[in-house]
Amino acid sequence: MAWTTPQRLLAEFLGTFGLVLSVTWAAVLSLNNPGIDPTTRYLMIALAIGFGLVGLLYALAEISGGHFNPAVSVAAWAAGRLPARDLVPYVLSQLAGGLLAVAALAGVARGSGSLWGSATGPLTAFASQGYAGNGSPYTVAAGSVFLLEVILTFVFVLVILLSTRPGGATKNLAPLGIGVTLTMIHLVSLPIDGTSVNPARSFAPALVAAFFPADRWAITQDWLFWVAPIVGGLIAAGVDRLLAARPD
Repeated sequence: MAWTTPQRLLAEFLGTFGLVLSVTWAAVLSLNNPGIDPTTRYLMIALAIGFGLVGLLYALAEISGGHFNPAVSVAAWAAGRLPARDLVPYVLSQLAGGLLAVAALAGVARGSGSLWGSATGPLTAFASQGYAGNGSPYTVAAGSVFLLEVILTFVFVLVILLSTRPGGATKNLAPLGIGVTLTMIHLVSLPIDGTSVNPARSFAPALVAAFFPADRWAITQDWLFWVAPIVGGLIAAGVDRLLAARPD
């Protein structure tokens, strides 16, 4: 059974829409709830994106490969698993899906004065990532955030590449392993930079937030959340090639 290119691009669009929706909505809609302390909120966000990714992978990965992330698509291309002609269309579909998710969030948040204020506040910007005091409670320098994103994206993409190898014994369980890994990554890094490891997840809220003067820092810092995840993904692709099985 084979899927057409439009079907695969639609799967990437829908998967990224669902992924960005799960994390941005959990982040923003829980912000002004007085019964949720910061630690519980981080756990909610991490579980929302981890569980969301598991479901999306089981539903859509067979169609498109289940990238939902430009860094994963670049790594898949570098590892020889995605044709070069599909790379740009995949990334554009992912960006479109992420933008629709954040636009929908803006529409929901607009219905509440307090929620709208939290969604467009200087520490949230529709759940954007940042450094040097933006997007997280801590003031972490750009270099440290860059290193963090490279390392975490490397781990995430390596798990994806190794667990989804054709004919691999763990392929059917890959969505669980990938979702658990993304949950761990968010638990580790949410308080530091808001956690990206996905340029589409970062670009969508940053672009929407750019329409609000107090939140324009997000789009000016978004370069880091493109470059670092792609670097981490490319390193993972190199390691995947090193760990390829060899003839006896």
